[in-house]
Amino acid sequence: MRLRTKYFGEIECREEDKLHFPEGLFGFEEEKEFFLLPFEGGEGSLLCFQSAVTPGLAFVALNPFSLKPDYAPVLTGRELEALGVERSEDLCFYTLCVVRSPVGESTVNLRCPVAVNDRTGQAMQSILEEGGYHMHHLLSEFGRKEEATC
Repeated sequence: MRLRTKYFGEIECREEDKLHFPEGLFGFEEEKEFFLLPFEGGEGSLLCFQSAVTPGLAFVALNPFSLKPDYAPVLTGRELEALGVERSEDLCFYTLCVVRSPVGESTVNLRCPVAVNDRTGQAMQSILEEGGYHMHHLLSEFGRKEEATC
């Protein structure tokens, strides 16, 4: 399918790559379908959640493990069930970012990650109650880390 995007112009996407958010994202509950697209030069860690319906709606995201290898999000039993898994470790996690200039003043939301079941395409945004994570971690807090996978 052809998709008009905020950052990449018009691109070709496979329907089976669409992520389904039954509850939407916080503040955008009506948006139920997104594509996860990599930014060129982002080495797989800098990505974008692009709305499948609204071309101008996209969220910059990071693989949190590339910043903080010991990041350990734990979802509730209800959330795990909704995503079709038994353990948080069976999911991919992404954190939403607010990009600022200079880049070191950008923030990463480690408290409210997006969890994705990469086998089914089911996804949700969660609020972590444990772990001491915050919604506004400065990007400058993190030194350069090796790239990690979900």
